[in-house]
Amino acid sequence: MTAEAAAGDSSEGVLLDEPTTADLRAKVTEAWREFAGALAGVLAGLPSGAQVDLTLDPTASGTGSAVYSVSIRVLDAGVVEALAVGNAGLPPEFRMDRATVADMVALGWSPPGVLPGSGDSFGLRSEQAKATPLAAAISRTLRDVYGAPHPAFLVYLAHDAEDEPLEVGPLATARQEPGLDGIGLGDLDDEQALAEAMGASAADDLVPLEERVRTVIATMSKTTIDQLQVDADGDIGIRAGSAMVFVRVRDNPPLVDVFSPILTEVEPTEQLYVKLSELTNRMPIGRLYCAQDTVWASIPVFGRNFQPTHLMLAVQVMTGLADELDDRLHGEFGGKRFFGEGDKPASPKNEGEHRTGMYL
Repeated sequence: MTAEAAAGDSSEGVLLDEPTTADLRAKVTEAWREFAGALAGVLAGLPSGAQVDLTLDPTASGTGSAVYSVSIRVLDAGVVEALAVGNAGLPPEFRMDRATVADMVALGWSPPGVLPGSGDSFGLRSEQAKATPLAAAISRTLRDVYGAPHPAFLVYLAHDAEDEPLEVGPLATARQEPGLDGIGLGDLDDEQALAEAMGASAADDLVPLEERVRTVIATMSKTTIDQLQVDADGDIGIRAGSAMVFVRVRDNPPLVDVFSPILTEVEPTEQLYVKLSELTNRMPIGRLYCAQDTVWASIPVFGRNFQPTHLMLAVQVMTGLADELDDRLHGEFGGKRFFGEGDKPASPKNEGEHRTGMYL
């Protein structure tokens, strides 16, 4: 949308309300808290012999050949045993130093080989009755020691004593099936499947807008409404590579805002504003802007006469756009990406070094 169009309609100022109140660090912290709580609930109810394997997806996290994993197994009498990868299972360049090993021990892990049967892995033994502190220790291991930036980078597999798949409740934003990278963009044009999933609700004004939006996102993600990841603000979170996309439903006026914090802790400069203006003019829909020290991308979808295909297009564009732009803008202006915990301000690169994006 152009500035002229926004100025011509007094309602647009409300429609494009800046989501600057979103506390990104708080969202990540809350995501880990939700993951730990969900993991505790699963562990408390597992039958004897069941096992849950948690792995930091190397294809999404950039850890290359290093595979960080934790395996949790329920033994007899409610005993729970967890094994975490040690240096013997890691490439030389990813092995832990003494300080990191000390951090593992401080979290309750025994060094490799100390717990009977642990072999080259760190070992931890607890009880199902103490599932909450156990889940907290495992979550901190994955986050603070193994460096998982967000639970969405975790994949998990549950199976019984006979290695048969075991259905367990969702572990927050962690993914049950390996190889999935957020939303299935290849299926976004399957309007027939969407229509069948939504039934007549899309045309029924009696169905709340929020419910219709969640139906669309769940259908696109090939999951259920109950398994969508909704934070304390009511925003639906969708991981898109190193970026995070949020879908927020607003009531007055009815609006669905698809937005993403492209970069945080970036220095607002005239060059940045010029770049964002240029990119906005080249976007098929939506806009980019800088508020305080955060670069946002936003695509509003009108809630009145809500059209599911309009939301599908907005999500499709935003998930591809955010993952592309956070890398490009970070390389030129520094700052931090949502899933770039180690990001530091970077020196500007030559324009010729930028790769051409799918949408720009």
